[in-house]
Amino acid sequence: MTFFQGLQLGFNSYSKAINFIKKHKLGCFFIFPLLLNIILFSLGYASTVSLSTKCFVYLTDWVNMDSWDFWGSNFISSVLFVFMNIVIRLLFVIIFAYIGGYIVIMLLSPVFAYLSETVEKIITGNEFPFDFKQFLKDIWRGIRLATRNFLIEMMFTILFLIIGFIPIVGLFSSLALFAISSYFYGFSFIDFSLERKKADIKESIAFVKTHKGLAIGTGSVFGIVLMIPYIGVLLSGFISIISIVASTIATTESINHEKTINLN
Repeated sequence: MTFFQGLQLGFNSYSKAINFIKKHKLGCFFIFPLLLNIILFSLGYASTVSLSTKCFVYLTDWVNMDSWDFWGSNFISSVLFVFMNIVIRLLFVIIFAYIGGYIVIMLLSPVFAYLSETVEKIITGNEFPFDFKQFLKDIWRGIRLATRNFLIEMMFTILFLIIGFIPIVGLFSSLALFAISSYFYGFSFIDFSLERKKADIKESIAFVKTHKGLAIGTGSVFGIVLMIPYIGVLLSGFISIISIVASTIATTESINHEKTINLN
């Protein structure tokens, strides 16, 4: 399978995934990202309020704000508190928007493992007896791989941010960064299917390296959603459910296609 064939298969799998979810009544899985959003929003809100308050207290002590007694000092104090609140929340949104994709993948790994298994069972008819010990191993593997992919992507990000300052060449850095992030997102999604086929992490890496188009195609939609300002991370959890179904369908088709070619 060529790079562009894999890319097209990855893209096309999303429309198949949506129909697949509808047909086989898998919409119940969307409850998990909804719950995750509620938890993350609650924790994020509480954390930013606490952090902004602590920062304001530190600033108050640093500039001895309590001793201010000139006209308008209370107004200035209130403005500084509001400004600090806004800055900290914006920083939280920016940082979370960048690393939020991997946080979603790590936290929803148990759901992804079970959903991918369910999809393949429907497609192929293969039975996968539930093994709690193996299930925990699958979750741990998904977290490890997502962490690995995130660290490697960070290195590439730093590299391309530096390249971005080079005239002309820098114009392509944003596109390259998007392709890289899509590749690693797709890698994380595809691995849930490969793990069930008893592929170790090295074999999974080798498979994805030879199916770069497939990885970018299955990870790109998730990456595009993450780029939506403010609400991208909130939506990404729901899109990740579709991405897992799409990647499972695409990976199964890709493997079956290659088996057919090898037989001929």
